[in-house]
Amino acid sequence: MRTALYPGTFDPMTNGHIDILRQAVALFDQVVVAVAPNLRKMPLFTVEERITLIGEAVGDMSQVSVVASEELTVDLARRLHACAIIRGIRIGGDFETEYQMALMNRQLAPEIHTVCFFPGEPNTYVSSTLIKEVARFGGDISRLVPSTIAEGLARKFHSLP
Repeated sequence: MRTALYPGTFDPMTNGHIDILRQAVALFDQVVVAVAPNLRKMPLFTVEERITLIGEAVGDMSQVSVVASEELTVDLARRLHACAIIRGIRIGGDFETEYQMALMNRQLAPEIHTVCFFPGEPNTYVSSTLIKEVARFGGDISRLVPSTIAEGLARKFHSLP
C-alpha cells in the first residue's frame, strides 16, 4: 500500500486543498491529512475543530484519513510508513518556500519523496488567510471552500448555531 502524507495548517481547508487532495488520491492508495498547529499565527479554529471540519469535507474520499500532528513532518511520515509528502503550489511565491522545505525534508529523510501538485485555475489565488478575511466581513465564499467549512466559518464569525 502506497501512503502519502498531506501536512498543513488548514485553517481552514479550501477548495484548493481539496483539489490537491483529489490529485493525491488518484496516485496513492491512502492519503493522511496531518493538521498542525501554526505557532507563527493565531489560528481561527483549534486543531480539533479543523480535524472535524476536514473530516466532514472529505467524507466522500474513503482513502483519506485526518490526524493531528505536532512533530516534524518527516518523523510523522516515517511513523505512518508514507513514501511521499504532498505539497501544493498555488503561485510563484509558493515555489521557493516549498522547494526549500523539500530540500530540508530530503536531507532529513532521503527515502521520502516530496510530490507537488498544482491546483486548478479557479483555486490558484485562494488562501486560507484570504478566505478568513472575506468570511469575517460576510462575503460569499461558497465557491472557494467546501460547504461544511463555509458553515464552520459562519458559526465562528457570526455566532450561528
